[in-house]
Amino acid sequence: MLPPARPAPGVALIDPVPLYREGLSALVRRTPGLRWLGSTGDPHAAVRLQERLRPDVLLIDSVLDPVGHVTRLLVDRDPTLLVVGLVRDAHSHANYVTTALEAGVRGVVPRSAQPEQIVRVIAETCRSRGYVHPDLRPKERPTLSKREYEVLTLIAEGLENQQVAKELVVSVETVRTHVKGILRKLGARDRTHAVSLAYRSGLLIGRPAAFE
Repeated sequence: MLPPARPAPGVALIDPVPLYREGLSALVRRTPGLRWLGSTGDPHAAVRLQERLRPDVLLIDSVLDPVGHVTRLLVDRDPTLLVVGLVRDAHSHANYVTTALEAGVRGVVPRSAQPEQIVRVIAETCRSRGYVHPDLRPKERPTLSKREYEVLTLIAEGLENQQVAKELVVSVETVRTHVKGILRKLGARDRTHAVSLAYRSGLLIGRPAAFE
């Protein structure tokens, strides 16, 4: 006698946007090999949803779990749960991805990805118990010299070249040389772009409001 077939993985969602919840519901329902269980827009209802639906895969919008608190809570309650992070553009940097994975997220995919890509990440996460979409895989950070890093940090704080020179007790021309080196290594078009790239890559930690 053959053993009973295992049910298809059950999928649930935590996302604040009703249209997105409806869209993902329709996507999963028409995908062979997946079962749609339900959704909520309230992260505070995550535990109740988990207890009621017992999903195999739970997708969470990164804006509702920016530092992994919800994921940790749910995974502690059910270590077999596969959490997939739907990553907003504002969170698509190495710091967020690393924090999410450390919290227990097993798969990450851009929230704006094409439907077939989201389904692929769900399936791959179920198959391999972990998957990071190629667009979100941490890239090798550029290597700055100690002085270049100091200059970049001061630029990120809003200092102009003359102020940086005064702070580091070097000439303005020396600062300009370091800035040119920073722009070249980061592939940046200007100082502001360099700071933005440095935060996105995790080279700098903690984004000032001016660069949001």
